[in-house]
Amino acid sequence: MYDERLSAPAVLWLLPAGLGISFMLVLLIFSPIAALLGLVAGGVGGAVLLSSYGSPRIRVTQGHLLAGEAKIPVSALGKAEILDRDEAFAWRTRKADARAFMLLRGYIHTALRVEVTDPDDPTPYLYLSTRTPDRLAAALDAAR
Repeated sequence: MYDERLSAPAVLWLLPAGLGISFMLVLLIFSPIAALLGLVAGGVGGAVLLSSYGSPRIRVTQGHLLAGEAKIPVSALGKAEILDRDEAFAWRTRKADARAFMLLRGYIHTALRVEVTDPDDPTPYLYLSTRTPDRLAAALDAAR
C-alpha cells in the first residue's frame, strides 16, 4: 500500500569520497600502495556507513505499519498529523516527548506524527520523517 526508503540525498555521497581522499592523503607518506588502499578503504567504509544510515523503510501493509525496526498494528494508531518543515522541526526539538518513537532523518524536512491509541503502549506518538506525508497518511487511512 505504501513503501518509502529514507535514503540519503545525492550530495551526501560526496562524504565517502572525501573520506577516501583523506585516508589516501594520510597514508601517502608511507607508500603509494598504502595510499591507494586508504582511498579504497575510506571510500568503501564511508559508503557502507552512509548506506546503512539511509536504509530504513516505512511501509504500510495490510493491517500493519512497518517503520524501521518497529511493526505496529494499524488498529493501535490514531489520528495522523502532516507536519510541514517548521512543524516537523518543532516536534523533533522543543515539542518532542522522550517516550515517542522517532524515525527521523535530518535531511528529510517533512514528517508525519501519528498518535498511538493502544492503552498498553507507553508510546504517545510516532514521528516519522517522510518525503510524502500526505501519501503515508492516506495509506494509513486506507489500511484501517
